Amino acid sequence: MASDHFVPKGAAATLSIAFEGPPQDFYFLLLPRATMLAVAAAIEPLRIANQVTNRCLYRWFIMTEDGKPIRCSNGMEITPDTALQPLPQTAVGFVCAGVAPHTAAQNATLNWLRREHRFGRQLGGICTGAFALAQSGILNKQSFTLHWENQPSFIEAYSNLRPTPNTFEITDTLMTCGGGNASTDLMLTLIEQHHGKQLAIIVADMCLHARSRGVTSPQKSNYAVAIGSRNQHLLSALQLMQERIENPLSISQLCSDLDISRRQLERLFSRYLDQSPMHVYSDMRLTHAFGLMNETALSVSEIAVASGFNNATHFSRQFKRKFGASPHFFRKSWS
Repeated sequence: MASDHFVPKGAAATLSIAFEGPPQDFYFLLLPRATMLAVAAAIEPLRIANQVTNRCLYRWFIMTEDGKPIRCSNGMEITPDTALQPLPQTAVGFVCAGVAPHTAAQNATLNWLRREHRFGRQLGGICTGAFALAQSGILNKQSFTLHWENQPSFIEAYSNLRPTPNTFEITDTLMTCGGGNASTDLMLTLIEQHHGKQLAIIVADMCLHARSRGVTSPQKSNYAVAIGSRNQHLLSALQLMQERIENPLSISQLCSDLDISRRQLERLFSRYLDQSPMHVYSDMRLTHAFGLMNETALSVSEIAVASGFNNATHFSRQFKRKFGASPHFFRKSWS
């Protein structure tokens, strides 16, 4: 593909940069039901960097396993540039996934990832691409991340691997991000590393994108933002609950850890959340169970235990109360 294909015309003033090297190539392998937002958010900063410098700094190519069009999670179809192929020596390959990531990667994709990793290519995962990276066995002890929604089911499937809560992660051989606008943050960081901060700022402005504070920025808003309170006892209680899903704490244990009375705790939850602590805790665990129901092959009994319910009957009753259907009916209707 001709390099001028990657350098569009634009109205913004051109930034002159001193760079005479070859363009950096990125290959995006789209798996079935990949998230289009995350892929577009990764590619557009590359296009804009070329546009505002009037130089071919970057090239990008879309791959699918067999070279045929792929349907994204929003139902739109993407026509790739190529089927799976060996990456050029200096290219970066991203595996891009989205909905149902635990079944998205087939053997050809996993073998391709293993081969490229063995040859020393830099690889990455966008949105839920870390599932394929884990399946291929190349995550090992490296720092990585994936979309926060899918992290509980990932941890259940790969208990020896622990994703970070960060927006993106970059190591010597691996780059991963949580998807969505995190893809833009990742690419802006690479643009700054390659061509300087000024270009990264201009590209961010062209994207109307406020950059995150860096690699350690969390994907989710913190509890203080979500509930509109900075009461430390309340925030600490919610954090403890989230950390103890499978082995939930009793209210007495919570109060002991927080060094407050049960009455104080209940008053805080009533004031800021209009619910009792146990109701909030139960909803957290049921939400966790809902994710596992959607994204793992665990049995209903296993999901109940993983969500802190030792009694499967009680779990089913509570699940139906929250979601309107029993776990067995829910899973059957989605199968």
